[in-house]
Amino acid sequence: MMNWHHSDVAAVTRELGTGDKGLSTAEALKRLEQYGPNVLESKGRKTAWSILLAQFKDLMIIILAAAAVISGVAGDLTDAIIIIVIVILNAFVGFIQEYRAEKAMEALQKMAAPKALVLRDGKETQVDADQLVPGDLVLLEAGVIVPADLRLTETHALRIEEAALTGESAPVDKTAEALKEEDPPFGDRLNMAYKSAMVTKGRGSGFVVATGMKTEVGRIAEMLQGKEGETPLQKRMADFGRKLSYIVMGICVLLFGIGMLRGENAITMLLTATSLAVAAIPEALPALITIALARGAKRLVKKNALVRKLPAVETLGSVNFICTDKTGTLTQNRMEVTAAEPARQTPGINDNIPLLYLAMALNQDARKDDKGEWTGDPTEIALIKYVIDQYDDAKVQQLLSNYKRVDELPFDSDRKLMSTIHRYDDKFLLITKGAAEAVAPILKDKQAAGKMNKDSSDMAAEGMRVLAYGYRILDKQPADVAEDELERDLEYAGITGMIDPPREEVKAAIAECKTAGIQPVMITGDHLQTAAAIGRDIGLLSENDEVIAGVDLAKLSDEELDQRVEKIKVYARVSPEQKLNIVKSLQRTGHYAAMTGDGVNDAPSLRTANIGIAMGITGTDVSKEAAHMILLDDNFATIVRAGERGPAHL
Repeated sequence: MMNWHHSDVAAVTRELGTGDKGLSTAEALKRLEQYGPNVLESKGRKTAWSILLAQFKDLMIIILAAAAVISGVAGDLTDAIIIIVIVILNAFVGFIQEYRAEKAMEALQKMAAPKALVLRDGKETQVDADQLVPGDLVLLEAGVIVPADLRLTETHALRIEEAALTGESAPVDKTAEALKEEDPPFGDRLNMAYKSAMVTKGRGSGFVVATGMKTEVGRIAEMLQGKEGETPLQKRMADFGRKLSYIVMGICVLLFGIGMLRGENAITMLLTATSLAVAAIPEALPALITIALARGAKRLVKKNALVRKLPAVETLGSVNFICTDKTGTLTQNRMEVTAAEPARQTPGINDNIPLLYLAMALNQDARKDDKGEWTGDPTEIALIKYVIDQYDDAKVQQLLSNYKRVDELPFDSDRKLMSTIHRYDDKFLLITKGAAEAVAPILKDKQAAGKMNKDSSDMAAEGMRVLAYGYRILDKQPADVAEDELERDLEYAGITGMIDPPREEVKAAIAECKTAGIQPVMITGDHLQTAAAIGRDIGLLSENDEVIAGVDLAKLSDEELDQRVEKIKVYARVSPEQKLNIVKSLQRTGHYAAMTGDGVNDAPSLRTANIGIAMGITGTDVSKEAAHMILLDDNFATIVRAGERGPAHL
């Protein structure tokens, strides 16, 4: 399979046999027959009847059903009716839980885009998304759902929300350029757009490179159809039922045989053996366990933990590894400026505020809505809030009024810069904001650029996202707003560092977990430095613990992962398959693993874990349907509180 992200647009076009006018209608129909419709398939989909009938396959249930039939034939209708009622109730409880699990696939299918705008025969045409084929040229704009996996060919300030697929909390800026890295992490494939992701800004186009089950979300659907993880209680009950059934059948056969050897009546001995089987098998045990678990679930909901599958109540008290996402679970899921280092103040620009703070206030698009809440990019909201905290809202509003914006160069993923031009007395103030590595080359003072790079590296090492600012004072408003003319020879204004701060209660919850013999593990789509910094801050990562990125994890065999899985406490930039492999590795090495998640990419590992825990606020429908339990407040500390109400509190 071609590495689409590693190839330039010309190579992709040749490989797909398409062009800048898209496919012809005839060619699209031909390829539709070859590749099939662009839909997610459910292999071996279970019907409601098949799920119900499967509940009667358990050996203990079969013995009870046989005993009920024999009792009924012999005339003992009371015993027969009681046994049948218990068997049906148990089957109904099992049916409800397994039927819910089937809903995860349905939720995944609902995420598909119903329509797509494509070029067919050189004309813009709207088609049903399930009719897309490899080679189709799809047009994207803000608000649409990506209908298939695309290799982007053109981008204009294109930004796509991929949180459900990659774990990235913020929309990703896209590019059409080929990537130098041959096998980058899933979240770093900036020239790709994936099925079910949402376009939040800009516009673009791309060739379809995969449809249906060949897409990334299709691979997740494939994994969702694997075997669901069993809880400790389910394993013990299955083992107990199997052993008890063998013992009871053995005793009954022995009793019947002895009776026949003694010359007893065959019907009498059969009824006696049946009565012994009914008496020996605790047919009320499943019902009693269900009642006890239901009581436990009622208590847990008061702790903001909603149980979807009753055995999860007991499992919480048995886990010894909790694999948790970072964003929103360990952290607050909001950006916060934690460091700001201004350069010297510029002569003539005062307003009693450092130029860095002025730049942070002016070079952003965040605005307040009718309710007074900030809306816009989370990063820009964090920047303006920081300035307000240093001064006050009235001061900031006055600055915005004094320095009216007259023009701008929007952020571009290729430049990694955003510039705004503001009226400043009889002159104009140009402010440029962007990644430190993008701002440094356009600073006039190379010594200042060197200092900025050092400070930026120090902040990045602490897990911060760094933004740098430069400025120029212009004598007149530019007639032509061109990046190569404006974004050059800038004065250094300063840098800021921001981070998604940990939840206040998480440190205590992590410490409590470790005291109880439960090891928390962070599995995140974020960058390794950021994840490790948060891990150290909250006490999850100790001196001898290991951290690993997805690219290095991919190089480990199952045996190598099994040898290291107990030592690795932070996994960063991991794919859905890798999340699943981590859970399976913990289970292979004898551990009971809980897994938390909120995205589509988390669903397979949520389903396979001994207990999957979905986020109730930020979680997708797919993750909730695949999970055993839902956190109503998306808080890691809630898992710890719920775990305290394990088997001992049923």
